[in-house]
Amino acid sequence: MNLVNLESVSHSYGPKPLLSDVSLGIEAGDRIGVVGRNGGGKTTLISVIAGALKPNEGRVTHNRGLQIGVLSQGDDLDPDRPVGETVLGGRAEHEWAGDAGIREILANLLGDIDLTVPVGSLSGGERRRTALARLLISEHELIVLDEPTNHLDIEAIDWLARHLTGRRSALLVVTHDRWFLDAVSTRTWEVVDGAVERYEGGYAAYVLAKAERARIAAAAEARRQNLMRKEIAWLRRGPPARTSKPKFRIEAAQALIADEPPARETVELVKFAAARLGRTVYDLEDVTLHAGGPGRGPLVLDHSTWQFGPGDRIGLIGVNGSGKSSVLRLLSGTVEPDAGRVVRGRTVRLAHLSQELAELDPARRVLETVEEVRKFVQVGKKEWTASALLERLGFKGEAQWKVVGDLSGGERRRLQMLRLLMDDPNVLLLDEPTNDLDIETLNELEDLLDGWPGTLILVSHDRYFLERVCDRVVALLGDGKLSMLPGGVDEYLARRASGAALSARAAAGGSAPASPAASAPADGTKAQTGLSAKEERELRKELSRLERQLDKLSGREEKLHAAMAEAASDYGRLASLDAELKEILAEKDGIEAEWLETADRLGE
Repeated sequence: MNLVNLESVSHSYGPKPLLSDVSLGIEAGDRIGVVGRNGGGKTTLISVIAGALKPNEGRVTHNRGLQIGVLSQGDDLDPDRPVGETVLGGRAEHEWAGDAGIREILANLLGDIDLTVPVGSLSGGERRRTALARLLISEHELIVLDEPTNHLDIEAIDWLARHLTGRRSALLVVTHDRWFLDAVSTRTWEVVDGAVERYEGGYAAYVLAKAERARIAAAAEARRQNLMRKEIAWLRRGPPARTSKPKFRIEAAQALIADEPPARETVELVKFAAARLGRTVYDLEDVTLHAGGPGRGPLVLDHSTWQFGPGDRIGLIGVNGSGKSSVLRLLSGTVEPDAGRVVRGRTVRLAHLSQELAELDPARRVLETVEEVRKFVQVGKKEWTASALLERLGFKGEAQWKVVGDLSGGERRRLQMLRLLMDDPNVLLLDEPTNDLDIETLNELEDLLDGWPGTLILVSHDRYFLERVCDRVVALLGDGKLSMLPGGVDEYLARRASGAALSARAAAGGSAPASPAASAPADGTKAQTGLSAKEERELRKELSRLERQLDKLSGREEKLHAAMAEAASDYGRLASLDAELKEILAEKDGIEAEWLETADRLGE
């Protein structure tokens, strides 16, 4: 059934048309991802489709009685109204509490928010999640989402993707999160130069199909085509699930990448990084760290020992509030540990991109702001001018002469990134660098980082960017340790789902969301274990034994991490250590499962 039709729609703000003679339709069950450069017309397109914006020309037709749910980048929430009332409307408590679907939405989006507080007391991210929860609780034939993954962590994004694919509603989503696009979309629309180009499949299929069109037509500009080939090579060499959706000939895509080298020459980059940095980059020795300062706030690290070596490209993940940004501030020297010490290499030249926008002179021009740091920089084997780097990250032509005070938040963030790269650092700490960047700019940034020799530690909720740029994943699982995850983000999500990972707040005894089923027995009485005193003593002994085993394995794991850091350039030794680490982690998983089962029998 056809839900929405656009016929010869055109719309513009000023002389440049954002939509030009666009005709398209949305069918029931369609799940469409919308991509394109910032300012290219994506939000205009979905606003026209949702009926929130009347186009200058053309006609928009909705199916009679069509129910549309819209999440825009702003919200109309009443600041004086309680969160629960805002999300649940007039539903009685017994009505929503007895609905498993509603409870699931509340637990995954608002589990850390008190439903009785007024909306006006929430942060921007909490308001965003509140608006999303309100939308998802209602039934709609068409859901329109503009950047729904903003302010969501990796776990919440994974849940949202599964939730949306399980609904019967049609979906139209604008997002720069490429993993999310692949997970939810069956079709992709690219808004470019006023037109809407349509592709079958999610992001991986879109990249492959677009490159194939360019190859056949021989019309793509050379550098863009090379970037696309590199992206395809990474996609095809990655997990098979990434390429399960393309509907066209895979053989044609394989022909494109037959001679394409790996995205990064890892061995060469590590050698170069070691020459620039020496053996020591950061050594954490028996470090204890609280997020709010000594003894204050959630415990992030508890007597933790870790080494970051030359050429490491590490993605640091964990739930919101687990202390990822605190770890970056510890490495940058902004905060000191409660106990233990951080040894920094003598040759470390650090660049730290935090989530806060550093103060830039609003009266300076963009190019001047970059050139005051340096006019030329070496990235890998190539020397770049400030102007050329600006062009690569979206500041083309006259945009380089814009006044900084006129830039958007996303443009300022790109400018900060460029200033950091121009300073020729050998260690990069990046905290959510993808915020407000469009997909084309993300591709350019990834390509720049591919040739950058040094140690990179990245915090990001953008799973695609994290997997694309980093070689290893380390997690904060709420146990006060940095844990290597050989299985990457998938392993992290599996641990979270099994209950083997907590947030820092939960580990500290703070307010962690609990499922209604876990909060109290069904009959409302106090839970009883039904064990005799002897059985309880035996189970507690068993718990102690399992905990001692886990402590021993954790010690072996830390020693292996240290050995792997020392063997960074010896890939035979590194492979052997990695195999041993995987065995230890598998053994730990088994013991943790036993511990959970025993604790469950004790009612703890």
